[in-house]
Amino acid sequence: MTLDWKHYDSGALFDELISSPGNARAPARRLVAYLASLSDAEIESRRRMAEATIRQMGVSFTVYSEEGNIDRAWPFDIIPRTIAARQWREVEAGLKQRLRALNRFIDDIYHDQRIIADGVFPAEVLAQSKNFRPECVGVSPPFGVWAHICGTDLVRDERGRFFVLEDNLRVPSGVAYMLENRAITKRVLPELFESDAILPVSDYPARLFDMLAALSPRKLSNPGIVVLTPGIYNSAYFEHAFLAQQMGVELVEGRDLVVGDDDCVYMRTIAGRERVDVIYRRIDDLFLDPEVFNPESTLGVPGLMRAWRAGRVALANAPGAGVADDKVVYAYVPHMIEYYLGEKPLLANVETFLCADPEQRAYVLDHLDELVVKPANESGGYGMLVGPHATKKERAEFARRIQADPRNYIAQPTLKLSVAPTLVDGGRLEPRHLDLRPFVLQAEDMYVTTGGLTRVALRKGSLVVNSSQGGGSKDTWIVDTDAK
Repeated sequence: MTLDWKHYDSGALFDELISSPGNARAPARRLVAYLASLSDAEIESRRRMAEATIRQMGVSFTVYSEEGNIDRAWPFDIIPRTIAARQWREVEAGLKQRLRALNRFIDDIYHDQRIIADGVFPAEVLAQSKNFRPECVGVSPPFGVWAHICGTDLVRDERGRFFVLEDNLRVPSGVAYMLENRAITKRVLPELFESDAILPVSDYPARLFDMLAALSPRKLSNPGIVVLTPGIYNSAYFEHAFLAQQMGVELVEGRDLVVGDDDCVYMRTIAGRERVDVIYRRIDDLFLDPEVFNPESTLGVPGLMRAWRAGRVALANAPGAGVADDKVVYAYVPHMIEYYLGEKPLLANVETFLCADPEQRAYVLDHLDELVVKPANESGGYGMLVGPHATKKERAEFARRIQADPRNYIAQPTLKLSVAPTLVDGGRLEPRHLDLRPFVLQAEDMYVTTGGLTRVALRKGSLVVNSSQGGGSKDTWIVDTDAK
């Protein structure tokens, strides 16, 4: 027996690999034909090889629970997701457009606030923002860029159209898993990488290094760059260590750095202090500097904000960038694109209802059984309500939350998210919902990853793809269907 593609059926949902039972979409034809040639035993052998590779490479993530922090092996599906390169170029242009506008917005908010004065963005939304940092007002980071690394979550609807679900501009994570997914898949399906049709992702660490180096206040050929981590108990510590190693820079904790009397940042080493020019920080704003934010924080560096404001060190992402990482602000991004760039959005938002608006709130409360409700500033799939899958009691509780704090909630239609064939218990193929998180870098130049991190809802029928909520992942192939 082999994988049963002819009886695999995703119904009315858009399937990323299969256009109709037994028929693969153009970017997936080589993949599907090859998988169909393998026996059940060979498929199982490849699946076991993936599991062994994950253990060998130490690819893990941390789940926070009431029982404590649990490290788990990375849940991985060996069947990649495929997208045509021609289509990806359109998505890439839309992602670049979006981040340019978002950075213009952040810079405007911390300077003249023209977008508010011109009535395009409501003053009350900013006034109630949890991520606006008054300490950042008047600062002008290099190139006017605040969010240097953005992880944009994309979904596809039942017609295969891409939509932006949210923008992650504070401390976006997941890119290491994108790179590891490719490394695992190359071991499991090496035969399919013998042509140039699958575009590479391996240049990301070099691109990240170059972007960070461009921010250095000292124009050196080899500036001092470090990755600042909260430590080994952070859920993304694997990624922090991975990226530091890939870039060839030091992985440091707050206690490894000190701000001198000259407002420069130094790293403590056995040989003495070494100047640090750029910090890729993986610590939230409020823990960065106990002199300015949380005085009890032991994760950050006393005086770091002073050094940044003085232009003696660059921080990526810049403090305060999270003002645009808000699901209420997200609703205004199409207006930002037109306002700052004079362009029509190339990528559409998902229709969004703002609960702060009385009319929209009334609609949401009347249709909770149809909508997905999200808090404005949570991440990881926490604190949300998937209306069609919720109980009457859960919907009543969310109605109370919305009425108590309407600014903190948005609602969106329950999309018929696209699916892809996924191996389930017993070696069967079943459709599972998925999303995609590409990563966009911006300094003087811009770069978008070739694809991104595909996350899969491993539970049948589930729309929640986050690893912390039982989701998994698979490799993302951008396939050049025009390649000879």
